[in-house]
Amino acid sequence: MPGNPLPDAEQLLKALIEQMRPTVGVETGLIGIHTGGVWVAERLHQALRLRAPLATLDVSFYRDDYQSRGLHRDVRRSEIPFEVEGRDLVLVDDVLYTGRTIRAALNELFDYGRPASVRLAALVDRGGRELPIAAQFTGARIGLEPGQSVELQREAGGRLNLVLHGNGDPPCG
Repeated sequence: MPGNPLPDAEQLLKALIEQMRPTVGVETGLIGIHTGGVWVAERLHQALRLRAPLATLDVSFYRDDYQSRGLHRDVRRSEIPFEVEGRDLVLVDDVLYTGRTIRAALNELFDYGRPASVRLAALVDRGGRELPIAAQFTGARIGLEPGQSVELQREAGGRLNLVLHGNGDPPCG
């Protein structure tokens, strides 16, 4: 985008893979948060050749702003096809912002059991935290102007792109 270019999402994904490769074991459970986090997690899962199947979470019912935001129109089923109890896990999200989505994901995750550890991977950290949450793996940290947001989009061929929304556009997760 002219005047405020965003990093290339595919390059950020490569950086994330290289950060994770030395510390993520093949039995680690990878859990993508719908929707963009699942897209990133699918690619990470394939590149890291993890044995545990890919898991997904939809945190809609666990958000602390559920009453004010209402139910998202594209609610999906959470699927964790492995035992959470005692397993090392990595939560994956596309854009880390306030931390409220991650808090909701942790609340839901612990309904499945008590993992040995939980780390966080985010393609983009845009700052603006409202909760004490930090990603252990990050593709990039970016600064945005007030009223701006960034969204991950996936093309038909699977390529990931970051899109900047301005002050008049609806905010992203």
